[in-house]
Amino acid sequence: MKKIILTVFTFVALVSCQTDEAYEDLNRDPKNPTQVEAAFLFTAATKSLYDQMTSTNVNTNVFRMLGQHWTETTYTDEANFDLNGRNITQNHWSELYRDVLLDLTTARENTNNDAVLTQVEKDTRNAQIEILMVYTWAHLVETYGDIPYTQALSPNEFVLPAYDDAATIYTDLLARLTAAIPNITDSGFGAADPIYGGDSAKWQKFGNSLLLRMGIRIADAPGFSTLSQAAVTTAVSGGVFTSNDDNASLVYSGTTPNTNPVWVDLVQSGRSDFIAANTLVDIMNALEDPRRPFYFDQNLGAGIYKGGPYGDNNSYSLYTHLGDRMLDPTNPASILDYSEVSFYLADAAERSLSGTPAMAAEFYNEGIRASFNEWGAPGVEAYLAKPAVKYTTAPGTWKEKIGKQFWLAMYNRGYEAWTAWRTYDVPTLNLPAESGLPVPTRYTYPVNEQNLNEVNWSAASAAIGGDEQTTKLFWDVN
Repeated sequence: MKKIILTVFTFVALVSCQTDEAYEDLNRDPKNPTQVEAAFLFTAATKSLYDQMTSTNVNTNVFRMLGQHWTETTYTDEANFDLNGRNITQNHWSELYRDVLLDLTTARENTNNDAVLTQVEKDTRNAQIEILMVYTWAHLVETYGDIPYTQALSPNEFVLPAYDDAATIYTDLLARLTAAIPNITDSGFGAADPIYGGDSAKWQKFGNSLLLRMGIRIADAPGFSTLSQAAVTTAVSGGVFTSNDDNASLVYSGTTPNTNPVWVDLVQSGRSDFIAANTLVDIMNALEDPRRPFYFDQNLGAGIYKGGPYGDNNSYSLYTHLGDRMLDPTNPASILDYSEVSFYLADAAERSLSGTPAMAAEFYNEGIRASFNEWGAPGVEAYLAKPAVKYTTAPGTWKEKIGKQFWLAMYNRGYEAWTAWRTYDVPTLNLPAESGLPVPTRYTYPVNEQNLNEVNWSAASAAIGGDEQTTKLFWDVN
């Protein structure tokens, strides 16, 4: 009996194949694979992905703190980089494997087994599924390093999945994405698609923009220059985002349970746990950045912004609060936007991967314009003319110029703010006031993996250079 209980517990707890009987009954009936509509699963997986990437609940998502746009007040463990006290890395891993990748996998199975759909409809739906799966897999690789991949979504066959090499996974993901994009020729999931409502042209742009992002991500990785250039060239020729109208955004509702999760954490909870961090506010003050009254509240007085010392035990009333948009339950969330794409194009131009270095300035400017436009902030042209902002006069290398403005534009995009810092190594982030620990460059593997999948976890940890928060991943070489 003990062996049976242990086996069941292992099967349930293993995050890379986490499931339970209720989930199996709902989604994976082998005698009736279309028991749950593929469209329902696709919508549910999409919302789970957006919720996870958007939430600021300290049990699930602390990227806004890792990027040092926000800091904490009473409870400061997360701002001091204690990521395991609340099982943050565990919860993030589980949510993406279980509620995103497994649901998308089942949606694909049910799509393929649907006798009513035409082949064109199936191909488009599968391509939409594939784009979200590639996004999620790439995110996991960029966050943890080596991960379970080839064995991860077959829990009946692989209870203790092996880890695959991160660079090898990334190479495969680029191939999968490149192959999927041309298959989007129909409305796919149509009204059940919460991102684009079945707009095939926008899905193609989304896929190409993701391909661009991934190509730039590996541009500095040894041995990846050819693959990087191929991805960037294919993405740009295929057509990437050209305005904020193309953003991969999900619009939330004003009623629960479909409100923006940030509203849940900041308003519905009745708590005052977050304030603007001095890391961000000090830089924006120095530039007299016109986005400040849109990013932040003016609770200290008109035009007064004071960020809380990062990682300190800050008094909520003494520092700048988060802006009204963060308190809106309907505030849209994005997992890829035009501003981000524009900065990637500036990077690609400087590397002569797409265009020439002479074109970088306009892409850089367009990235800033897109951010201002998204936030409704005025004065962008005057801002672009400031010597500290203008591409030809701003201090630093081209990477430092792009990286700084990229990081500023990713407000409310905590993961991309952190990743912009990991990519370009700007700005200089603060050491947290209490712990003094260095800023993490990755999430450590979940504790469940250490306890229940020890052999594979140990091999993966050794392969990436140690399961530490400061281990550099294969693409992060600067």
